[in-house]
Amino acid sequence: MQGDVINDIIEKAAHADGILLGSRVYFADVTPEIKAFIERAGMVASANGDLFKHKIGASVMAVRRGGAMQAFDTMNHFLHYTQMYLVGASYWNMVYGKEIGEVEKDAEGMENMRVLGENMAWLLKKIKS
Repeated sequence: MQGDVINDIIEKAAHADGILLGSRVYFADVTPEIKAFIERAGMVASANGDLFKHKIGASVMAVRRGGAMQAFDTMNHFLHYTQMYLVGASYWNMVYGKEIGEVEKDAEGMENMRVLGENMAWLLKKIKS
């Protein structure tokens, strides 16, 4: 469908070397928007010769309190299903905060995000060489 933002995102993801999925967590799982992407992109990838196979991927989430692991699993299941290589960090890829910008005060979470970025960059270089 023309003008469909999910199709635009899938197109960009198909041409990307890596995919970083992200979601806020309000009710113990990913938002409806990222879930819609996962459902649609998974079907499109399967119907088009495993479109995301051998790309690298990771998932990150911003959480107020609970539900981070459920969201992490939801996004990582998609990455596994589409045969992507998952990139790890020094801990689970989540940051905590309630208000906008508050996650930046989560020193441990932000350090983990830095490590995740380094690891993604390292793996991309290895795959491209």
